[in-house]
Amino acid sequence: MTPATEADEISNIAFGFMGSKALFLAIDLDLFSKLAEGPKTADEVAEATDVHRDRVETLMTALAGLGLLTVEDGKFANSPAAESFLVKGAKYDFSDYLARQVGQQMYPLMDQLAPAVKGDLGEDATGSYEEWFSDPEEARLYSESQHAGSLGPARQLARRLDLSEARSMLDVGGGTGAFAITLCKAFPELKTTIVEFPNVAELGRGYVEKAGLSDRIEYVDGNALKTGWPGGQDIVLMSYLLSGVPGDMHEGLIADAMKALKPGGQLLIHDFMVHADRSGPGLAALWQLQHTAFTPEARSVDSGTLATELTEAGFEDVSVDEMIPQMTMIAKATKPA
Repeated sequence: MTPATEADEISNIAFGFMGSKALFLAIDLDLFSKLAEGPKTADEVAEATDVHRDRVETLMTALAGLGLLTVEDGKFANSPAAESFLVKGAKYDFSDYLARQVGQQMYPLMDQLAPAVKGDLGEDATGSYEEWFSDPEEARLYSESQHAGSLGPARQLARRLDLSEARSMLDVGGGTGAFAITLCKAFPELKTTIVEFPNVAELGRGYVEKAGLSDRIEYVDGNALKTGWPGGQDIVLMSYLLSGVPGDMHEGLIADAMKALKPGGQLLIHDFMVHADRSGPGLAALWQLQHTAFTPEARSVDSGTLATELTEAGFEDVSVDEMIPQMTMIAKATKPA
């Protein structure tokens, strides 16, 4: 790699926040949905968004540079990725997750990153999910956007696994029930218990009722790190849990899962995870870093260490595979029969 190319790489990293802001703004303007109707000129988009023509053209040019839009003969159009993931109502739409949770909540908290890493986070800073979600409005904004962002991985998990023989599942820190609802719809004999913070559980019950699954999905209100887990489970699911808690609690959570499972039961851990040699993927590593800003004791999870921890805890048939490309992995482990 030449010095000029290396400089370009560093510049792209340093100015990545500008690309994020451009994306959040485009979602706020519902730009991708308007372009889903067909390619448009800057004048047409300006009229559709009620934004000055020059400003919207500047924004779309930046989005084209990011690969989110294409431009041909003066007309802008969505890239295939934008069409799939950023158009309102699209099958894999997670625009709300990006704009609301990441844009409105995560970005401001990233101001805490430096003091969190240095170990001098102020007493008035947000230091854990429990503190964060004690505010009902913060819990609502995070949970509603997370629900939308979790539906895609949940559908993917339902396609990958055969849970037709499972009757009981414990979803630890299961949020508003995206995984529980999706899996219960896919496997009609499955019943689920979700352990979650009270403000989140209250919202989750609404999603469960709307899905018509109140008779099969129930909540236990409380901090999953402190609340007792019901036993006799065929499945224990932890999605985005390990990356959001202090690292020294991982061993205890794995042990608690072992206790909660029936013999032959299966533990599923879905999370931001990097390769065993810690060479990447970059997106997973960055997501882990942002958790440090408001959970200073969080630990970067890698596939090799997690597999070893599961084996040492007594689990069998341990495997770790990619889930969301470049971002998350799914670990599966079985309690000895």
